[in-house]
Amino acid sequence: MFQFNQKYFYFTLILFLVEVCIAVFVKDIFIRPFVGDILVVILIYCYIRTFLNIKSFIAAISVFIFACIIEILQYFNFLNKLGLQNNKILAIALGSTFDWKDIIAYAMGTIIIICLENKIK
Repeated sequence: MFQFNQKYFYFTLILFLVEVCIAVFVKDIFIRPFVGDILVVILIYCYIRTFLNIKSFIAAISVFIFACIIEILQYFNFLNKLGLQNNKILAIALGSTFDWKDIIAYAMGTIIIICLENKIK
């Protein structure tokens, strides 16, 4: 189950750098909030596949469920309830505002993963 995959490691690094660039340099209403959410699902997927040799579909769906859980927790203001709203790193990483469009973006990212993985095989 545990197996280092260099290909996914490089994808993870590239996607992480793209996400950082989007966060630092892009201040719009489409790329940063929507494309960034699509890419974050793919980033987490690649990170998981870097270390775990599991079926791509299971990994993709697991990441989608994880992203949706985080989004639902945002709806309930979980950072505020835990008293962590002033922690900038957590607020950026986990978000603080629920939005249905984020779940759509996560679904799109998951679909992209599944399509690319099936095309590669």
